[in-house]
Amino acid sequence: MSGSHDGEGALTRARPENLDPGAVIAQSLDNQWVSADLTRKMIAKGKSLRDIQDLRNDQVRAEYFRSLINTRQVVVNRVFFYNNPAVSRDLVDGGEARRAHQKLLADSSLVPFLLREREPTDRPQGVDLDEDAFDAWRETLAEMPATEKVTCVRLSWNDQENARDSRSALINPFAARVQGLTAKDLPLLASQVGVPNDKVPAFVERVGEVVEFSNRQRIRDAAVTRNLLYEEFVCVDGSPVSEGRYDGSKPFSAEVKHLLDLIYNVNLADALGMYPLTPTGSLRRVALQEWRDVRVASAGATVRDPEQLVKFLQRQAFSTVQDRLTPSEIDTLALEDIWSLRQSGPWHRYMEAFSSLTADPAAFHSHVGDVFDRYVRLNSEIVRLVEARRGSQAEANKWSPVLEVVLTVGGAVFTALTGAEGWSVAASLGATSVGSLGGSVQMILRNRAAGQREQKFAREIASVRLDSEREWNEFRDLARRLPGYTENHVAPSATSSTTIQENDDVLEY
Repeated sequence: MSGSHDGEGALTRARPENLDPGAVIAQSLDNQWVSADLTRKMIAKGKSLRDIQDLRNDQVRAEYFRSLINTRQVVVNRVFFYNNPAVSRDLVDGGEARRAHQKLLADSSLVPFLLREREPTDRPQGVDLDEDAFDAWRETLAEMPATEKVTCVRLSWNDQENARDSRSALINPFAARVQGLTAKDLPLLASQVGVPNDKVPAFVERVGEVVEFSNRQRIRDAAVTRNLLYEEFVCVDGSPVSEGRYDGSKPFSAEVKHLLDLIYNVNLADALGMYPLTPTGSLRRVALQEWRDVRVASAGATVRDPEQLVKFLQRQAFSTVQDRLTPSEIDTLALEDIWSLRQSGPWHRYMEAFSSLTADPAAFHSHVGDVFDRYVRLNSEIVRLVEARRGSQAEANKWSPVLEVVLTVGGAVFTALTGAEGWSVAASLGATSVGSLGGSVQMILRNRAAGQREQKFAREIASVRLDSEREWNEFRDLARRLPGYTENHVAPSATSSTTIQENDDVLEY
């Protein structure tokens, strides 16, 4: 990785283009992230984020570890290092856990994203902080050996350029995506976020109210931020957004929350030119219906040929799986175990195989077998680490690993599942549009009967663009010829502007 070095603060100052090509944004580290199911339970019982902290932290910790196991580099909003207990606990605990965190910072496995700050230890403006964790964060960086540098990324290290880029790449696109919600197929959107048919008209009206509120803000030349929209449409009036007390009396507060969270995290990933890692149980990008949009910067290539595209749905051939156990709770490992795993031969070979696949998605058939085989071998190493940590046999689930490919084209979702028990391919043709269609290819490696806190992996590996209705029809016809193909016409679930006045201030994002 390249970047401009600066002796001040032992910091390597990087811009987005300097990051690893496979770098990701982990949505689960967002300090407002809660799975859709848990959000509904919180609202029904009047619980806040603090009230469900233990359960949520276990889920977030598992997602945090998965991101470090399955990718080379994770970019983290600087606030989440000290405002997310699933991350900050290693800093607060000190000892080996803090040292492991320092090592992950030093080798750029973890990269803080700075908004307006010039140093990772700068206090963010306008943000409620966990003061103890923030002190521990500062101590962690201060105690790092002089030979180690922390890599931080900012849109620009020129303050004036950074203010401009933050507006054009973060603040304005967030507002534009919110304001564009009423231009979507709203009944389809309602279905994707789980709104019952009889409540679709009320949901559509609520989305209109969100957009109208956003428009009024922009007309007054005020910024549209997630916190502002949370206060109006999601949180209990008068409660701090950071408290996470969501108001069930506000219509569709859960659905609005998850739409805002999706827009927020996708927007940041796009600004940095990388894919977001969307955790299990969260709204997926397909809900935004960006059917004509293909990301300019992405971690993978763009597939445009219908014949090439259908190959992602074909049955894959894998070697026999030898071990049949997988750790039931990946978060029971310690951060130092994750560091050790990332130094191991199985992890490096797994990363090499995945890099080869993403570098040439057209050769998916040639590379995916290696990825699967090395994923299986990596799992054996994780089982060994869990047993070493416990001093006894690992608490494990029976393991039947499968490869799942989820291909989104326009409003349609095609899913192919390959494993020891068989193969299937199914399509949900919820909606398509005339003209060019955008989408993506996501690869998922998991247990057939997956647990919430097991080791698993899901990541987009390529963008999709079909330039005409003819190409869409050709692809669909090819898919329909696949053995065992089934389809339905139900909308697939999506649960896995005016410029701001020019100045040098960078609004909180």
